[in-house]
Amino acid sequence: MRLMALDLGEKRIGIAVSDPEGKMAFPVQVLVRRSAKADRRALAELVSTLGVERVIIGLPLSLEGEFGPSAQTAQRFGEYVARVLPVPVEYWDERMTTLAADELLRQAGLPEAERRERIDAAAATVILEDYLEAHRA
Repeated sequence: MRLMALDLGEKRIGIAVSDPEGKMAFPVQVLVRRSAKADRRALAELVSTLGVERVIIGLPLSLEGEFGPSAQTAQRFGEYVARVLPVPVEYWDERMTTLAADELLRQAGLPEAERRERIDAAAATVILEDYLEAHRA
């Protein structure tokens, strides 16, 4: 089953997908946000083009695990895109994923400017890897 993960930001959406077997996650792109409608349209097109069967949206809970304004925004966006996507939408705790993604990009030896360009897609990849790992058992 091919999955897609989204790391939502105010200006960009990081996107990652799994392989068709749902075993590995790969960064796909960073979508520069224009409007909710344009973002929803672009995501629906990717779901169709890539054959995605489920979308996982990173839920930015607080470090204490509390559901704050950022998590509410992510959930509202998920509900909005779910209206047009032909696949289920789920949420996954994304605490610390951006830090983990940045560390992976540092270890890969990428300069800071390149890390900034790739961080959102890398964070989506970490979200998806965490989701896949949790569902392997």
